Amino acid sequence: MLDDASFDPGRRLALVREPENEYDPNAVAIWNEERALQIGYVPREVVPELTGDEQAISLWRVDGGLRVLIAPRDAWIGTPR
Repeated sequence: MLDDASFDPGRRLALVREPENEYDPNAVAIWNEERALQIGYVPREVVPELTGDEQAISLWRVDGGLRVLIAPRDAWIGTPR
């Protein structure tokens, strides 16, 4: 799944709250922009800092995971070269 092009660097991602999550009702899932593939979750300790209107961008793949930039909705984020 991580190899899917929808997680390539510079691609927009969707942050989806999961209030019905049986393990953590505060969980925020990370999906590709189309919300067809889920890659993981925002770390539990970061979730309280989120307001719910952030944007998320894939930065790079590392050690079988994905580094994601989460920024305010109105922040300008350039495209990687």
